[in-house]
Amino acid sequence: MKKAMLKTSLGVAVALASSQLFAAGFALNEQSISGMGTGFAGRSSSADDASTVYGNPAGMSRLKRQQVTVGGAAVIAKTDISGPGSSPLPGETDGDMVPTVGVPMGYYVKPIDEHWSVGFGMYVPYGLVTDYGSGDAARYWGKKSHVEVITFQPTVSYAFNDKVSIGFGPTINKIKGELGSNTINRFTPGTNDGEVKTKGDDTAVGYNVGILVQATDRTRVGLTYHSMVDYKLEGNTKVNNALIGPYSGSKFDATLKIKTPESVDFSVTHELDDHWTLYAGSTWTRWSRLKDITVNNEVPAPLAAQFGTITEEQNWHDTWAHAIGASYKVNKEWVLRTGFSVDQSPTNNTDRSPRIPTGDRKAISIGAGYSPTDDMTIDVAYSYLWEEDTKVNLASATKGRYQAKYENSAHGIGASLTYRF
Repeated sequence: MKKAMLKTSLGVAVALASSQLFAAGFALNEQSISGMGTGFAGRSSSADDASTVYGNPAGMSRLKRQQVTVGGAAVIAKTDISGPGSSPLPGETDGDMVPTVGVPMGYYVKPIDEHWSVGFGMYVPYGLVTDYGSGDAARYWGKKSHVEVITFQPTVSYAFNDKVSIGFGPTINKIKGELGSNTINRFTPGTNDGEVKTKGDDTAVGYNVGILVQATDRTRVGLTYHSMVDYKLEGNTKVNNALIGPYSGSKFDATLKIKTPESVDFSVTHELDDHWTLYAGSTWTRWSRLKDITVNNEVPAPLAAQFGTITEEQNWHDTWAHAIGASYKVNKEWVLRTGFSVDQSPTNNTDRSPRIPTGDRKAISIGAGYSPTDDMTIDVAYSYLWEEDTKVNLASATKGRYQAKYENSAHGIGASLTYRF
């Protein structure tokens, strides 16, 4: 079997690996609306509703009634692109390539007795959508990226006593992606472009494990570990290019191995009094797993010269995110929330890609919870994040140079309903 690495497919892996980047770039951090209101501070120690299945499985021991939490968030991102663009190929650099993304979630928790609780969750931990215009200078480096991961997590928790509990849940992760890039007409560069589209999917297993400690009457400490997940995507690559003759329009088998990184979340929740609660937390993510990208395609030998062996360097580094937050219980029905977070980007100035032009970021959040009855709570949240300006500066023997400055920001809105019975 002859294997060649298709240059325009390398973005598949980049897109997949960027999945947690709305915790650090262009992806998703919204698995809980109540947590979103405090900027995800206290995510491992709060256990306010059934979304603790994700935040800390041990937190299910604090939920004394059977309950369901369902909701969703919308991420409305904006990217302003400027700069010289591509050289010598033509192309504009003034587009906004990030559409609005919806993020659903749903959780269920059932206490069995004073020690055991069971539950499950369905959520979207990772995702990316970028879509450059047909005349954008970045179209040769990654015209379109659409990747998502949907996770199902059955979970169990055990409370040793009223102070210490643990929780564990395997994660069953379904990943799928579609990537598209333009290819260059070597006779008349910048005109009559060809196109390469790659699709792939896989299902892989990981796990989440956590511990929750009631340190004092008013202070809880939580620690959650989200495991690495090892994927091998299988799919096909389709090439539309008149210059490759009878192979144009054909599909070729493609495989990609990628690991999404493990992370550790530590947080503290402290109840100052009957009204005020403070939250703080830090998350470490092992993004240094992503050194480079390799995509294997079973292409015929005549295509190997044009779509040859390519290694795309990434050289990402591990990151830290930190958050603080507070909530104020107005009365039995209403609680108000706010939070502030800072988050490192795993990318570097040398290898940053137009698929993931992300930089260090800050975010502010506000939220509210309304409980019209003891059985029901409606949570809403809003966040605004902004990144430092980042630059992409890449060069290729076949594609020339791409240079652009990215100014990224996003609005996030979300709502959820918790029902207890």
